[in-house]
Amino acid sequence: MCLWGIVEWEIARACGQGVVYMKRILYHGSENIIEKPDYAKGAKTNDYGKGFYCTEDLELAKEWACKKQKNGYVNKYELDMSNLNVMNLNDPEFNILNWLALLAVHRTYWQNGSIAAQAKTYIRENFLVDISSYDIIIGYRADDSYFAFAQDFVSGAISLKKLADAMYLGNLGEQIVLKSRKAFSAIQYMGSETAESEVYYMKKIVREREARIEYRRKRKQTADVNEVYILDIMREGMKNGDTRLF
Repeated sequence: MCLWGIVEWEIARACGQGVVYMKRILYHGSENIIEKPDYAKGAKTNDYGKGFYCTEDLELAKEWACKKQKNGYVNKYELDMSNLNVMNLNDPEFNILNWLALLAVHRTYWQNGSIAAQAKTYIRENFLVDISSYDIIIGYRADDSYFAFAQDFVSGAISLKKLADAMYLGNLGEQIVLKSRKAFSAIQYMGSETAESEVYYMKKIVREREARIEYRRKRKQTADVNEVYILDIMREGMKNGDTRLF
């Protein structure tokens, strides 16, 4: 993972309470310099709803800054996570359907086929986790390609295993999302630098293209008879904690 500066790890996780003590260096790619992130702003249709979306990877932040094919900025912050309540969707207690359930709530465009519509409802009703009490959410980033992979799963085209494998294509890593006023008060602006579109827009395009190519290659591979599909999950009434989902 590419970092700008040194991450000061001061970790002491309180058992079972989701509290993490640490300082982390974060980056946010944008068209603008953002010295003070605003709790009141942010789109409700983002992956985890309204919030301030960051990464620990400088190069990825530069790509996000140039997504409209023009120069942008990478804003650098220090986040003091002491006493913040953190949900990490990549922790062992969660599965990929918890992430997908959040997308089902917040992302507006989904396929309209009958299986996909029923699957979206089933996932939302049985795998949605309550994030309302958390200050920070950590999890996958649903770029366009990743969202397309998720839609293939809910339409029954790929297995749960193939979806999980697809989330590592392109090396997008994790996003760290500030969700509460308490989290916004714990972030400190440290500076900005320009991201050049002629470099980083193309890097973004190439990253997504290579992820899609590798995804199509893996999708063509023969599935194991024991792999779980969305129809299996729905027919057998699988819910959170079912060992077949891990």
